[in-house]
Amino acid sequence: PFSTLFRRPGVMALQGSDLKIAVAEPRSWARRLTITVPAEHVQQERREVARRLAQRVRLPGFRQGKVPPHVLEKRFGPAIDQEAIEHLIGEAYREALQRENLQPITQGEVENLSYEPGSDLTFDVEFEIRPEIELTRLGGFTVERKVAEVTEEDVDRVVQRLREQNAVWHPLEDEAPVVGDRVVVEITPLGGEGESAPRTYEVVLGEGQAVESVEEAIRTLKPGEENEFTLLLPDTESEEEGAMREDRARIRLVEAQRPELPELDDDFAKSVGDFDRLDVLRSRIREDLEKEAESEAEREVRGKLLEEIIQANPFDVPESLIRQYVDRIVQTPRGEQTEKSAEIYEVMRPAAEQALRRMMVIERVAELQGLHRSEEHTSELQSQGTIS
Repeated sequence: PFSTLFRRPGVMALQGSDLKIAVAEPRSWARRLTITVPAEHVQQERREVARRLAQRVRLPGFRQGKVPPHVLEKRFGPAIDQEAIEHLIGEAYREALQRENLQPITQGEVENLSYEPGSDLTFDVEFEIRPEIELTRLGGFTVERKVAEVTEEDVDRVVQRLREQNAVWHPLEDEAPVVGDRVVVEITPLGGEGESAPRTYEVVLGEGQAVESVEEAIRTLKPGEENEFTLLLPDTESEEEGAMREDRARIRLVEAQRPELPELDDDFAKSVGDFDRLDVLRSRIREDLEKEAESEAEREVRGKLLEEIIQANPFDVPESLIRQYVDRIVQTPRGEQTEKSAEIYEVMRPAAEQALRRMMVIERVAELQGLHRSEEHTSELQSQGTIS
């Protein structure tokens, strides 16, 4: 009944000095408040609740607003206690947070409620907070910076991709396709109850878009031909990693095309961009690859330094932040945790925890150095649930 703690309008808040508050730290990112509300405040709140109740209740033999207090107590005593306690818990909790300068990132859970008529009200509230990261060491690290050398083979691979992207595709007629050809096939699963409907796929052979046994079967057909095959396919129902199973299927090769790559000359260089000659194109490719390698080396150095800082300044990440992070990635609807989503969470948890550590350290370093994040970076962190 106390899971939602809201202020009720029209009632004066508790004075913080009247509360007794003890703060415990069950975990580095969690706090437990033990709060005691004095008996006189409890009685004052009960009287206020009873007064409002008397104004609206109707009982036989009494005019509205004229029900005697002892009659109200006899008929509605437990309900008066319940409403008064709920309100006092909310008020005391907010007052305690303000006094102790705590900012929860989860809703407080009320436990160990203790109250007897005429006595103090005592209860515990436990919640998680954003960790206060103490970065005691930010320097003295040594990391190696490697920049990959750009070779002629690297340039050749980019040039080849450009040729493939600008290829002209010619249909095959009386010839089976080979690796590199593009095919359209109809595959009909066999072996179940009744024949399943065929499904159409378009793949480029040799690029891993279909399993090996399917590609081998396709390469035995000419356009327009079909046949039945026993295929070796991944067993998605087996818990054993890499498990395979045999399935029967009919495969029809609807069409096949073979690429004709453009000649590697100056005309090709002109066709792909503002380049007069092939050597100018290759020079630009090399320049871009070198810039990319430089940027990758810089990212790697920053990543290594960040990992060094995290190892030198260990801290725990609140479980609630990890779960929010994973839920946003897998888009789990709120309140729809299933056995499957729990398995996904366990698999993704280590990577999510480390990603959050990195972001929290970056935020803390920026704060210590007086830096300000961009609006784009702020939006990204907010979408991941790491800041509010």
